[in-house]
Amino acid sequence: MTARRLVKSHGDSVRFRVQDAKIALGERGEPWWEATDEGRRERLAATIRVLLRHRDAGNTICPSEAARVVGGDQWRDLMPITRDVAGELVRTGEVTVLQKGEPVDIDAVSGPIRIGAGFQLRDLS
Repeated sequence: MTARRLVKSHGDSVRFRVQDAKIALGERGEPWWEATDEGRRERLAATIRVLLRHRDAGNTICPSEAARVVGGDQWRDLMPITRDVAGELVRTGEVTVLQKGEPVDIDAVSGPIRIGAGFQLRDLS
């Protein structure tokens, strides 16, 4: 709803937020019941962006939150893909990956991580 309200007040410059929300919810993109790896990756990326936009500045999400939205009861199976998608979003500047509150290289880190908004996502919010 927030994204739709923003389109009314800010016009097409924020329409990408509506697109992300609809992809995250499975309303756009490929059918969620016939998901391919590429479709899951697209939904995970959109879900990460949407979840981060709904957090206060500086707050993070757990990768499992995005995996739960996309994977339902089988969310654990999506954790490796979710981390991979987070890595792609790091490279575009949309997110940062943190461990114990400090930025880390997602390709080199093991263990629990958090995902925060990167410079690109903050500029577009």
